[in-house]
Amino acid sequence: MARLISFRLTEPQFLAGTKTVTRRMGWEHARTGMELAAVKKAMGMKKGEKVQRIGAIRLIDVRREQLDAMLTDQTYGYQECIKEGFPDMSPEQFVDFFCESHTGCFPDRIITRIEFVKL
Repeated sequence: MARLISFRLTEPQFLAGTKTVTRRMGWEHARTGMELAAVKKAMGMKKGEKVQRIGAIRLIDVRREQLDAMLTDQTYGYQECIKEGFPDMSPEQFVDFFCESHTGCFPDRIITRIEFVKL
């Protein structure tokens, strides 16, 4: 069975194919070439809820970086917002969104940046 990766916060972007990068707190185990099962939600499921698969991905680039690298280099930040599926967001808005939706996150936190292709 393939390891699961949730796209709970970005399911529409994933399904539309506009998302080719995801950022994760943790995920130090991720490696280029890994194949993962994309799911709607993997954690915090209620009793009786089942995992809903929405696709499969292969990791093509994995690296650790500070989240605020998107703010330090604005050109990079805007390019990354597009790859994250949020072309209308500024890097500041994306970093705020990420930190607000991830407990214990702050802009200078080291995160895992994962670039992928859908299979």
